[in-house]
Amino acid sequence: MSTEGGTKALVAALSANLGIAVGKFVAFAFSGSSSMLAEGVHSLADSGNQVLLLVGGKRSQRRATPEHPFGYGRERYVYAFLVSIVLFSVGGMFAVYEGYEKIVHPHELENWYWPVGVLVFAILLEAWSFFTAFREAVKDKVGHGWPAYIRRAKAPELPVVLLEDTGALIGLVLALFGVGLTVITGDAVWDGVGTISIGVLLIAIALVLAVETKSLLIGESAHEEVVAEIRDALVDHDTVTRVIHMRTMHLGPEELLVAAKIAVNAEDTATQVAEAIDAAEVRVRRAVPIARVIYLEPDIYSAEKEAAGEDPFATPGGPPPGAH
Repeated sequence: MSTEGGTKALVAALSANLGIAVGKFVAFAFSGSSSMLAEGVHSLADSGNQVLLLVGGKRSQRRATPEHPFGYGRERYVYAFLVSIVLFSVGGMFAVYEGYEKIVHPHELENWYWPVGVLVFAILLEAWSFFTAFREAVKDKVGHGWPAYIRRAKAPELPVVLLEDTGALIGLVLALFGVGLTVITGDAVWDGVGTISIGVLLIAIALVLAVETKSLLIGESAHEEVVAEIRDALVDHDTVTRVIHMRTMHLGPEELLVAAKIAVNAEDTATQVAEAIDAAEVRVRRAVPIARVIYLEPDIYSAEKEAAGEDPFATPGGPPPGAH
């Protein structure tokens, strides 16, 4: 669902932004409005971002290789992180600079009806793009609030498009506000103020995207409810009596790695243990189909070992051997 919906939202956003960018640059050429220039660059940056996400989605589907044995699923996160950098530098910082220049060196706004007409047209196109992404995200967020959905989403495309379109709609209103006040007051400084406001908005959105995609790049575990489903599927209370400890990590939005130490009966033969592991993997994949890679280590349960906790030297990210 998330991949198909994300692609649909990306195509809609790309189509809208390309049309809007052309209109904004035309309006800038006829009016000299810095808000329109900033908004034109913003739409151009958004178009490039959607192309990056489409490319990332395509490249992530490549088959695993000996050099990359877990596949290329995380490539979608790499391209989403690049989007945050483009939005910050090309969109946000350029708008702040252009707004500052307009305030320091104001010049008269010409043919004001061009930017106003283009902004109204752009709001309509952005609204179409936003509601396309919104409809797809509603199917994907499964009862969570929007802030929680942005934080929890493992597929980056829909959250990125939602944040971009939200920022674009607010930015258009700010641009309309700046141009309108410039026309009413005759003071071009308001156009610069609107432009800086757009830049600050884009920088804030870019930082949110950077934080969320960085977390995905580092490697996030499955959601709590998915972890609970995997634990329940591993234990059959016959050959597998409990899960001693387990870790999960997303290799991509629809690919999950599961590594667990499971308790088996001390009197079981090697054949019985192997069969128990095979059966447990089948149960997990039936319960959680995205669990593509599963590593299970059989062990004999010890209450003393459980009470002592995990060995910190054997924990990824823990102190190295020999540390004190």
